[in-house]
Amino acid sequence: MFQLIYRKYGEGIRWKDDLLSGLTVALALVPEAVAFSFVAGVDPLVGLYAAFFVGVITASIGGRPGMISGATGAMAVAMTALVVMYGLEYLLAAVVVAGIIQIGAGLLKLGRFIRILPHPVMLGFVNGLAIVIGLAQFGQFKTNHRIEFAEADGHVAGGFRVVGDWLDFGSSELWIIVGMIVATMLIIQWLPKLTMAIPVPLVAIVLGTMAVAFIPNFTTTTVGDVLDTQRLLQAENEVKTRRFAAEEPNLQVREVKERAEELAALPMTKGEMEEALGREIPVGLQAGLPSFHLPQIDWKDSKALKAILFLAVTLASIGLIESLMTLSLIDELTETRGSTPRECVGQGVANVVTGFFGGMGGCAMIGQSMININSGGRGRLSGISAAVFLLAFILFTPGLIQMIPIASLVGVMFMVVIATFEWSSLRLIGKVPAADIFVIVLVSGVTVLMHNLALGVGVGIAASALVYAWEHAKDLRLHLRKSTDKRRTYEIDGPLFFGSIREFKDLFNPAEDPDDVYLSFANSKVCDHSAIEAIHSMSEKYRGMGKRLHLHDLAPDCRDLLKKAGDLVEGQYYSSVSGGH
Repeated sequence: MFQLIYRKYGEGIRWKDDLLSGLTVALALVPEAVAFSFVAGVDPLVGLYAAFFVGVITASIGGRPGMISGATGAMAVAMTALVVMYGLEYLLAAVVVAGIIQIGAGLLKLGRFIRILPHPVMLGFVNGLAIVIGLAQFGQFKTNHRIEFAEADGHVAGGFRVVGDWLDFGSSELWIIVGMIVATMLIIQWLPKLTMAIPVPLVAIVLGTMAVAFIPNFTTTTVGDVLDTQRLLQAENEVKTRRFAAEEPNLQVREVKERAEELAALPMTKGEMEEALGREIPVGLQAGLPSFHLPQIDWKDSKALKAILFLAVTLASIGLIESLMTLSLIDELTETRGSTPRECVGQGVANVVTGFFGGMGGCAMIGQSMININSGGRGRLSGISAAVFLLAFILFTPGLIQMIPIASLVGVMFMVVIATFEWSSLRLIGKVPAADIFVIVLVSGVTVLMHNLALGVGVGIAASALVYAWEHAKDLRLHLRKSTDKRRTYEIDGPLFFGSIREFKDLFNPAEDPDDVYLSFANSKVCDHSAIEAIHSMSEKYRGMGKRLHLHDLAPDCRDLLKKAGDLVEGQYYSSVSGGH
């Protein structure tokens, strides 16, 4: 039975290798899922559940055996703003919508367009992602977290946010955190030189946890501490946002900010918040099986619905880009070929299900996929077993997860940043065209400044296309082949498209040409409507002087393009269009 299953789904890889690899990946998934949850501003269970559902579903029906998916930093960073302004329920709705968009992309086979993604855009995407994840870690160097009224550019934003104070430079708490971060990074860097039997992030986290548990007076913030604090702050934010929304319509404009600041400064006990919310605020990591849950959102709030849709498009784009980039990488490493449409559908189904079961969504993970491949995992069983092992950790060892020091997680994430950033891109200066360097910096800059990876990629693609158009517009050349008193033949080299039409028009001088001018397109192509208009305009000039412009040596697709133009060309030069001279 196992052999039949594996012949279909595992591509012949031994099941023992996949199981052992899956266990290794699951051990490494736990700290990253928790860390990414904090980046997104949600409960760690939200990230852990996402890692399970996204992992098991994409491994089962996705397009790339051996690839690992779960909660990722790229998507977590994009979620923060919506979580702060509207809460978890709106995030879950956005994840469901993002999944639907991804399914649509798969059915329409849009994943193939990843092949035309310029390499400088990919480098900028990866570098921007690394920088954003790294900057997000510095929030753990803050203390005294509290609720503050949110105001942007001098205008009332109508919401609240969580803020904190930086740790004092000379405080022992700061130096304990810094010391643990450095120790974690050193362990991850140097332990693989001794052994690869155990995932090094796990070793670093276990040692950090033991240090906090057994060394006297060596105390620092743990996952349990942050979890409880974050839940209380999230509940307080929700209560005060509700009160402010109820009072705001009855306030004068000059009273809005003052009242909002009063609400933000109002102290609240846990009991008061539970009474206002009508539910109990949990303590600790109370793990259990995830249950089906429809996101509870206000369908009348158009602003919130727009925010959901915008985030959904962003998450879908980020998820597909990162997943398909990882798929291409695994294809190269294993010398096999995955299915991009199937992967898009698999990621989409995973996110839809995850959103309905309380998960933050996710996509393919470059780092974890590399761990899996290097550990011998090649088949679907490796990803499925990793997800199942992860769920077992959530159900049976939640107390151990709570003991993990935050500093160790920050150290792990800093190593993820170092591994993600393409340091080789720094050596490209002076070795590749300046336009490519510009695109890399542009994508990274937009990603970091706007905290939007999808926007960064979109801007990079647009910039690359404009650079390509600019460079190829200069390639247009006109050569005189034959000339008599009554007839002259030209040959045009280079593509005729929107970027080169000005050069095209400047190449001709109708007043000096004879009555019949033949233009050969043997080494050129008519690419778009702008090219048709340019030819039409040039034909009109010759016609106005009683002369004729003849086109010949057109490729079949160019002739079809001109024929489809119909009335745009008929009666001007269409009758002279031919396949040869």
